[in-house]
Amino acid sequence: MRVLFGIATTVVLVTTSQTALATSDVFRFVGHGPISTAMGGSATAFDVGAAGMMTNPATLSLMPQGSEIHLGVDIVGANISVKSQATGEKVSSRNHSKNRGPYAAPQAAYVYHSGPLGLGFGIFPQGGIGTEYGGNSFLSRANGGLETGLENSSRLLTLNIPFAASYEINDKLTVGASVDAIWQGLNVNMLMGADQVGSLIGAGRVNGSLVPVLAGLPDLRGAHFSFSKNKPVASGVKAWGLGGRLGLIYKVTEKTILGAAYTMGSRLADMDGDATLTAVDGMAGHISLAGKVKVRNFQTPAQLNFGISHQLNDRWLLTADVSRVFWKRAMKDIDIGFTANNGADINIRLPQNYKDQTALSFGVAYQTGRWVLRGGGRFATQALRSSTLLAVVPATPNTFVSAGFSYQFSPVSKVDFAWMYSFEKKMINSSQPNTSEPIKVRHSQNSLSLAYTHRF
Repeated sequence: MRVLFGIATTVVLVTTSQTALATSDVFRFVGHGPISTAMGGSATAFDVGAAGMMTNPATLSLMPQGSEIHLGVDIVGANISVKSQATGEKVSSRNHSKNRGPYAAPQAAYVYHSGPLGLGFGIFPQGGIGTEYGGNSFLSRANGGLETGLENSSRLLTLNIPFAASYEINDKLTVGASVDAIWQGLNVNMLMGADQVGSLIGAGRVNGSLVPVLAGLPDLRGAHFSFSKNKPVASGVKAWGLGGRLGLIYKVTEKTILGAAYTMGSRLADMDGDATLTAVDGMAGHISLAGKVKVRNFQTPAQLNFGISHQLNDRWLLTADVSRVFWKRAMKDIDIGFTANNGADINIRLPQNYKDQTALSFGVAYQTGRWVLRGGGRFATQALRSSTLLAVVPATPNTFVSAGFSYQFSPVSKVDFAWMYSFEKKMINSSQPNTSEPIKVRHSQNSLSLAYTHRF
């Protein structure tokens, strides 16, 4: 009970003190559920419980016969700071407003395993990112040193609702598949300097009937987009879509398992909602237009996993995964379309040009009595290019360590816990259009995952 009290206290402290929801590899959580998270995100070739449906649904057949209910939460706190390379000014992501509410995402699932068949459905966070810089830093200063007081912040949250099945073809080979409903929500407050807007226009990345209107202002200094809700989950723009995955495991021996899984790229509708576009003029002040906004074709990437697990003896388990995440196709641009209530419109494509990413995850578990102790790590290549870094989208960490445990209260109930730390990553963007002046971003984070399972 002292251990559980300590966990609960840590969760409360993180929820109330940390200031940014973020994920590890770009917008994706490293690991789903505490077991995978504690073992560096590996999950393709061993039993990680109900959360296995988020990586390799074939692993559901590794669970014990019967039914299981899984309830949990992921909490992520990031330490993000941005420095102006021109002036030396710094700003950190803190709780400047109520843009995101609690920094937590739910886990809930039910799994049924009978004979060769495993079935499951649930809800799990797939990923997210967030920042909160307020309205009083250099990021809120338009061209010419004009203070605007306008907010710079973000929050992306992606939730998956998988319906999964696994089937043991024989004593060695098991296959699995899932169909996922996906919900995605995004909050953004972002100021762009007039020089950034001009750079985008020069590159053919801005069009619409509002362009000559902005150009006709007497002293345009910047433009600010705002679509945000001060709710824990509800977002300024949102959309539903579909996804899914295929997987298999092969038992080489009773102690060694190979696994493979392919997660398909999402098919999400364009996120839409209410928005405000504010032109910042040195003579006319703030000119705000209310309207509707769409964030077009913002998808989650496909991913290919290969994994292996080996049970050394009754106490020790070793695991490893190699993953390839296909960001290049999924994240070329952030495509924003705004239509004012009077019918005037503007379309902006912010370049991203992400690279495909390769990652190695590994873990070790040691069982003693009612306890299972776990640890792991993950190394990934960098998907984000420094030349397209946005201060409100600093998805840079790519090296992680993790630890965790399970405690078995009884034969039918247990608690799982994981902690993961991403080492600080620094990145500099010195070029327009995604920054008006050179910036250096520092980003590290802590994440917790806690779950309770009950079997019957």
